[in-house]
Amino acid sequence: MTTDHLPPVLRPADPPRRALAELAARFATEVRGDTADVQLSGITLATADLRAGEAFVAIQGVNRHGAEFAQSAAEKGAVAVITDAAGAEIAASAGLPIIVVANPRAVLGDLSAWVYGTGAGDPLPLLFGTTGTNGKTSVSHLLEGILDQLGVVTGLSSTAERHIAGQVIVSRLTTPEASEMHALLALMRERHVEAVAVEVSAQALSRHRVDGIVFDVAGFTNLSHDHLDDYADMEEYFEAKLPLFRPDRARRGVVNLDSPSGARVVAAAEIPVVTVGTPAIAADPDAAAAADWIVTIDEERPAGTVFTLSGPAGTLTTLVPVIGPHMAANAGLAIVMMLEGGYSWERITSVLERDGQIHAYLPGRTEFISGERGPAVYVDFGHSPDAFEKTLAAVRRVTPGRVLMLFGADGDRDATKRYDMARTAVEGSDVLVVTDHHPRFEDPASIRATLVAAAREVRPDADIHEYSPPEAAIVAAVGLVGDGDAILWAGPGHQDYRDIRGVRTPYSARELARRALRAAGWPVPDSRWPVPYPDED
Repeated sequence: MTTDHLPPVLRPADPPRRALAELAARFATEVRGDTADVQLSGITLATADLRAGEAFVAIQGVNRHGAEFAQSAAEKGAVAVITDAAGAEIAASAGLPIIVVANPRAVLGDLSAWVYGTGAGDPLPLLFGTTGTNGKTSVSHLLEGILDQLGVVTGLSSTAERHIAGQVIVSRLTTPEASEMHALLALMRERHVEAVAVEVSAQALSRHRVDGIVFDVAGFTNLSHDHLDDYADMEEYFEAKLPLFRPDRARRGVVNLDSPSGARVVAAAEIPVVTVGTPAIAADPDAAAAADWIVTIDEERPAGTVFTLSGPAGTLTTLVPVIGPHMAANAGLAIVMMLEGGYSWERITSVLERDGQIHAYLPGRTEFISGERGPAVYVDFGHSPDAFEKTLAAVRRVTPGRVLMLFGADGDRDATKRYDMARTAVEGSDVLVVTDHHPRFEDPASIRATLVAAAREVRPDADIHEYSPPEAAIVAAVGLVGDGDAILWAGPGHQDYRDIRGVRTPYSARELARRALRAAGWPVPDSRWPVPYPDED
């Protein structure tokens, strides 16, 4: 993919000064060239992000070896190349010292931790890491929101955004590469961040992106059908999550028991674990009811969900400002993670009672973007059958009229879930509109045809429409509904681009929906997001 429209990689303002010879002594199987008197100030995988004084780590890619870019790295001021034996031969002509390691990606986390001083024994903020199929981003933002209410200086790394003591940067990956992750932690420490919420994907664990980090508390949300383009089957996908619950990755764990995988995580965990359950939505209500902490759904409102959390420390009733029982479950998980991290029950309950709710903004998570009149429009990032089912049900419960579902499917990603996505969408809505999402290098018309055919197979009499591109689809969707109805646009959420043949094309579902509502004559609140389109006037 082109690097246009990508947010910057963050570094500490006062970068470290590390001796290359010491790095070589710790990690190298072979050294080529002179390392004496060479100092490095950082480490990176990408020449596009490289700054003068840093080491360039060259790994074997799918099609090319990163060592092919060693000359470019040298021209940008790299002081060394770290690579494998094959890469060392390729990089030799760049004239830089070469540190040879057996597997550069596998040691990148430990290398980065050493360079930035962010390993397990180093002074760091309190670290919360959350994994699972759905809810990782929500839990991370809820953690940050409650911590902010406590007056804690916070950091966050999620699918949507990176936050450093109030600074907000759009994210590149759900979990950054290890070199970027450790640089981010060093920057957070430099800015006196006290606690950090990190979203940890299965791919991050499989691909060594969180190597060298020990979380103080690890959380598990759920497991459902997703990412089978990366993993052979659901069992392999499940196994990819488990390393987060081992002593080299985390000190304590909090596990949600609402999905069957929760109990399996508890059984496999090698660290102390406490559990949270939401019997009202759990696959096995009895198992959820036996959890250490119980989330009870009290009331569902358009403004959010009122819930009660009860457990060994006491009982708390508050509101999470997003619709859906699953969001209350996410909030319960976040609160218990904070308890396990050392924040007292009295401190948490007093601030939530003072404020009357959790103050958190969850970008693109069932985000209400319309006005007081007209159809309610929600934009959501969920792009799995389980996410569709939960979010549609939540929208249905707060909508007096009809529910329209607007969605597309990723190209060049797990195609096995498309049928279930279409099935869940058509079963949970009154009107279905199929459009494009990230086609990547796949034919978008073919993706749409698959989704429409699946939906018609499930409900031949359903009201199904197909529009392309999404700019036309949302205009059509707004025209199909009225006051008291609702539109759930699932998939794009917070994202500000579409991937079309490897190009990140500026795009905002939230802003497109606002424009469609305005064109239809409905009042629209002021936008809170940067607009990636030219002004209409």
